[in-house]
Amino acid sequence: MPNTRATALSLTLTLTLAATAALGVSAAHTAQATPPPTTCRGQGVDPTAPIRYSSDVVIDAPLTTIWKLQTDVERWPTWQPPVLTADRLDNGPLRKGSHFHWTTPAPATPSTPATTLGITSTVRQLQNHHCILWTGPAIGEGLRIDEGIHLWTFKKARNGIHVHTEETWTGDQVESDIPTATKALAGGLETWLRDLKTAAEKGATQR
Repeated sequence: MPNTRATALSLTLTLTLAATAALGVSAAHTAQATPPPTTCRGQGVDPTAPIRYSSDVVIDAPLTTIWKLQTDVERWPTWQPPVLTADRLDNGPLRKGSHFHWTTPAPATPSTPATTLGITSTVRQLQNHHCILWTGPAIGEGLRIDEGIHLWTFKKARNGIHVHTEETWTGDQVESDIPTATKALAGGLETWLRDLKTAAEKGATQR
């Protein structure tokens, strides 16, 4: 007659091992499914900032066209209606350490008036035709963002160039209303991607 206690113990052990293996596979799958943070030469947005947004677009245009639009700062107002002015504060190609000042309108919110933000940006990292990261405060009448950190990456895709952008904001004023600030940030980035895609693809067809 079989030893029922031994049989039960064996069955329990088998089920436990199976469950452990399944959990191990699940944990491994979860770990693999979580992509590493996006960076430019090892630097990225603020991982602790409560206000953040990221988005992507595929642009059917040469990478050189897209890169020139993005890094020729003084020409931003010619293809981005939300950029009112843009001025380089140094000379030569845009590079790590470059500074530029630009302005953009900010609509009224329940807690802040409509204003024009003046943004002084510093390029923290740049890899030609691959990525760029800049930071800086944005200050307007009745509105202040202590620091924005803005990252862009560009990669070749099957049907064009995959452009990824993400940005974080910090500062007491914007952090007092995180949903409103996040909505404003999202709207700005989506508009920028749309304008970049339109300008790049139009330029590509005119070549």
